[in-house]
Amino acid sequence: MELECTCVGIGLNRWNRLMKGAKPLNYDWLVRRIKKHMPDLYEALGLNFYNPYCEQTRVTRTHYILVHSSIEYFIRK
Repeated sequence: MELECTCVGIGLNRWNRLMKGAKPLNYDWLVRRIKKHMPDLYEALGLNFYNPYCEQTRVTRTHYILVHSSIEYFIRK
């Protein structure tokens, strides 16, 4: 797992490609994976606190999409 990019500054065309086929994903499951495999990101985002955007968590064939503070984090599987 690695953070590929965020939605900030990537442009609409790339965002559409990254979001293609996105389906809902369990937020708590993804947070546990991030905590295990990407502890620096877990700490930086404060994922141990409530996230009002948790219902917007998605997954595609190639990426996990975590929404935090209205920013989508595209994490390559």
